This record gives sequence, C-alpha cells and structure tokens, in this order.
Amino acid sequence: MRVLIIGGAGMIGRKLAARIAGDGVLAGRAVAAMTLHDIAPATPPPDAAFPVTVETGDLSEPGEAARLVAGKPDVIYHLAAIVSGQAEQEFAAGYRINMDGTRALLDAIRQADYRPRFVFTSSIAAFGAPLPDPIPDDFMVAPLTSYGTQKAICELLISDYTRKGFVDGYALRLPTICVRPGKPNAAASGFFSAIIREPLAGQEAVLPVSDDVMHWFASPRAAVGFLVHAATLDAAAVGPRRALTLPGVAVTVGGQIEALRGIAGDKAVALIRREPDAFIQTIIESWPRRFDTRRARDLGFQAEGSFEAIIRVHIEDELGGG
Repeated sequence: MRVLIIGGAGMIGRKLAARIAGDGVLAGRAVAAMTLHDIAPATPPPDAAFPVTVETGDLSEPGEAARLVAGKPDVIYHLAAIVSGQAEQEFAAGYRINMDGTRALLDAIRQADYRPRFVFTSSIAAFGAPLPDPIPDDFMVAPLTSYGTQKAICELLISDYTRKGFVDGYALRLPTICVRPGKPNAAASGFFSAIIREPLAGQEAVLPVSDDVMHWFASPRAAVGFLVHAATLDAAAVGPRRALTLPGVAVTVGGQIEALRGIAGDKAVALIRREPDAFIQTIIESWPRRFDTRRARDLGFQAEGSFEAIIRVHIEDELGGG
C-alpha cells in the first residue's frame, strides 16, 4: 500500500500522516511507503516504520500532478486548498489552486491509466441559502462563495471521473474543524477555533460575529478518523453519489462560549473580545448550519456528540490533557 497526501504540511495532513504512521496499516493493508506533498516542506512522522518522502511544489503547475502520480499510489488524499476567506479575496488564486489543481490531479491519474482510491476534502460551504433545517445529504449544491463554488465543482469532477472509471473517488464535506491548533489561518471560520484556543492558553481572542450564529463542527481527531475511514469504504455501498456530508455538532457561538465556561470558567470567557466584522458575518451567514448525516453515519463515519467533547479533544491532544 502506497499513500500520497497532498496538503501534507497542513494541520490535518500532519495529523493524518501521524495516524497512518502509528497504525502502520490503511484499509487493512500494510503501508509500504508514504509521500507528503505541499507548497512548503512537510515534516515526516518520526515513528514511521516505512519510507516517507517529502515533495514540494504547486499542484496547479504543469507537470506537477503527473510527477506525483507516476509511482501510482494506491490511496491519494487531496487536502490542499486556499481557504475560504483567502479564496474570496484572491479570486484568481482560489480557482487556480482549488479547482485547476484538482482537475490537473484527476487528469494525471487518468493519463497514468490506473484507478486509485481518491479522497478529497470538500466543505459544507458547497451548500448555500435558502436552506432547509436540517439539510439532507442530497440537497442541491448551490454555494454562495467562491470557495464553496470551487469545492462544488471539484465534487462534480470527482463523481464524473469515478463514473468513467478513472478513480474510485469520494468527496468528504467536512464540518468546520475546531479547535484548530497553532496559529490562525486565513479561513473566514478561523475565529470559531480562536475563541476557544486562545482563552485556554490565557490569551485574548476576537469574536467578529454575533452570539446567535450557528455552525457545524467536528474536531481534528474526528477529521482524521473520517479520512482513514474513507479508505475502507465499500464502493457499492456508497453508490454513484460520491459526495458525503459528514457528521458534526451544531452549536451557536453562544453555545461555544458556554461550553468553554463550563470547562475553563469565567476567567477564560472574559478573554473573548467582541469586535464585529461585517465581511466575516456576511460570509458565515451564507453557510449552512445543521445537517441530517444519516447516510454518512450508516456508512460508519463518526464524530463527537457535543461541543464540550470537542473542547476536551483539544485539551487532550494539544494541551497535554490539562
């Protein structure tokens, strides 16, 4: 089993690589080699019992995708993307990286003439208002942001390349991943993590939206579990609809804050400073809030059952449990 992780230097890519290295197997098969690719050098897991190759480059550049699939990896994880706020503000770059790069990768696989399992991280931003509550898995994809549009286009490409037999592809509509460790990125959703992460570290955090904003969340640990599980899916059980909305927790910003209060007390909550940002509020309000994920759960995907559990995952995985 050879594994390629594109976006291997990112937070989820690093955690996925570490999980695969720790397990030593994927989809019941021993991992013989893993390649980590990103625009910046990834850090190989220190405990891998198999060779880990680090590659750098821009996936959208001519020849880059063909170079990556020349060795015919059995499982390809495509996690790389320009995130939501940046894709909205840098229109051309968003389409080049998020859409053109994915198309180049799929076409390189087609030309390599083999059929790997292809797991793509899509987003709930692929949906746009007006929306039912909850949103069923098969509700029409009609995004209202550039990022969501790019993800929706890639979902359609993956379904079509799968239908034609070029890949065995799956597009996983991830919830917003929270609490993200490390420094904030350019995602419009970044504050959802910041208002938990920073107060837990004794630092101030800015809240740019109102307390009644509701969103859909899962932890980084759950996200890695989704990706590992996707490598095990029975294609016949999934059927021709290859985009799956994954389980999560629906909670308001106010609910997030109360969960933080219950775990870390009033002192932590007092570190949240409200500073309204109309640009962020507009983007977030166009995103969906709550989902019916019975299809994904029936296929074996699992996430946390409460936002308190998501905070505790962050404490366990990033803060040494305390």
